[in-house]
Order: sequence, then structure tokens, then C-alpha cells
Amino acid sequence: MIQEFRDFVNKGNFVDIAVAFVVGAAFGRVVTTFTDRVVSPLIAMVFTVPDLSDTMTFGSVDPETGLRAGSVGAFVAAGIDFVIVAFVMFLVVRSYNRFTARHAEPSPSDTPAEPDDVTLLREIRDLLAASRP
Repeated sequence: MIQEFRDFVNKGNFVDIAVAFVVGAAFGRVVTTFTDRVVSPLIAMVFTVPDLSDTMTFGSVDPETGLRAGSVGAFVAAGIDFVIVAFVMFLVVRSYNRFTARHAEPSPSDTPAEPDDVTLLREIRDLLAASRP
């Protein structure tokens, strides 16, 4: 069982997924900071509110944080985070697909099979060529 686990880890897929997870988590923090420190203040300036996360709050105040339980502004900021991460991941996957498509070798199954009538005509041509003296 240990050997099977070692083979599974060494296949590469597991390591690739682990690296992607760590890089994705770090990228998520970068995007969240970008949204909190750049995008939200810009939106708050445009709509003349002090802080985007403090806009349209509702519910009771949490005694530990001093923030209200609900915030539409915080939800909007999380939505902006999601859109940025999704767009960057789209660009990464799109670039990867283009790269692999350029460097992939065409397989024999990629060539289209010729129609039956063309095959039949080629056989007739070969038979006629063979019957000539």
C-alpha cells in the first residue's frame, strides 16, 4: 500500500495539483488585497462612501469585530475578487491550450478518412493500370 501511494504521488499529477493549489491560494490573497486596497477605495470614491465594505450593512453588530452581520458592499468586493480570479484563470487555461495545440504532434487519427467513393475509384484506377501491357 505504501508503494502504491508513493507511485501515486510520484506520477506528477498529484504534485502538479499541490503546486497549483498553493499558487492559487497565494494568488487569491494577492487579488483580495488588490480588491480591498485598490478597487474598493476607487469604487467608494466614485459613489462617495467611506468604505465599500461598510455600505448597505444590516443586522446586529458583532461585539468582537464591531461590524454588522451583513454587508452588501463586502459581498460586492467578494464578487469582484471572484471575477478577477476567474478571468485570470481563463487566460491561463487559454494560453496553456494554445501552447499545447501548437506543440502537439498530429496523430494519424487526426487525418480525415477518405470517402468510400474515392477509395473505390482509386482501386479501379489501380486495376486499370495493372491490366495495361
